[in-house]
Amino acid sequence: MVAYILRRLITAFITLWIISIISFVIIQLPPGDFLTSYIAQLKVSGEDVDIATIEALKKQYGLDKPIYVQYLKWLWGILHGDFGYSFSWKKPVNELLWNRLGVTVLVATLSLIFSWIFGFIIGMYSAVHPYSIGDYLATILGYIGLAVPNFLLALILMWGIYSLTGINLSGLHSVKYLNTPMTIDKFLDILNHLWIPVLVLGTSGMAGLIRTLRANLLDELHKPYVEAALSKGLPENKVFWKYPLRIAMIPFISTVGWSLPWIFSGATITAIVLNLPSVGPLLLNALKNQDMYLAGSLVMFLSFFTVIGTLISDILLAWVDPRIRFE
Repeated sequence: MVAYILRRLITAFITLWIISIISFVIIQLPPGDFLTSYIAQLKVSGEDVDIATIEALKKQYGLDKPIYVQYLKWLWGILHGDFGYSFSWKKPVNELLWNRLGVTVLVATLSLIFSWIFGFIIGMYSAVHPYSIGDYLATILGYIGLAVPNFLLALILMWGIYSLTGINLSGLHSVKYLNTPMTIDKFLDILNHLWIPVLVLGTSGMAGLIRTLRANLLDELHKPYVEAALSKGLPENKVFWKYPLRIAMIPFISTVGWSLPWIFSGATITAIVLNLPSVGPLLLNALKNQDMYLAGSLVMFLSFFTVIGTLISDILLAWVDPRIRFE
């Protein structure tokens, strides 16, 4: 098991290096760059930009060098903890990342825990009590969670709360706590705002997990080995927990490989609707403005979480099902 984890870690580093090359090249593919967009904005506003100014800006931002030199400079900076400079924000990328990464990790982690706990409980109940009232309610909940877009659910929740209470729960905290240090009141206010993004983002993932676990567990419960174990007098609870549930959990556990990066990047529209200071809207603006260092760094973070999620998924799968251990 240890040798397998070490091999996977080496593969993960190689994968991240290849992703860094591909992502940096793809970001550079659209015609022009940040400087081109910036000059176009100046011309629209009526300002004239001479050639000397353009050349000075190119030299300042390092855009006068070949793409491979820009990439090597960016990669060398990443290895030393420097992710470059954001042209559009006029700030170091590190500062922008650390300001938003904490919020993103908090919301993503809570959403993932929410979807896993309730997806596991409801999916297991639906499989053990098929075609009951609870199963039908879980099925309806699953269909609603899969069919309703996250941003629409967020809008409905915010509208309903505002209509009933007159309180606007968009953002991460109230306006009066915007520039204040962390206190108990501010922490409680954050918790009061936090449950909406956790519920919205967790519902969609939970719906898919419910359907996955129910389908696989129903299939396992009716297989001959389960009936044979029960016929030999083994306790029903022991048979259920030791055999069919562990096998049915395999597709359930494998979803962590894509659930983690999806919550970080796929909830961009939801984050915009809820006015959350997360990395999703930041990545969208960086791609629109061709802010290559900021966009490349955010893509690398998402790739890192994808690789980590896949590694965690592989380790959990090897623990749950001995048949897929590589020793």
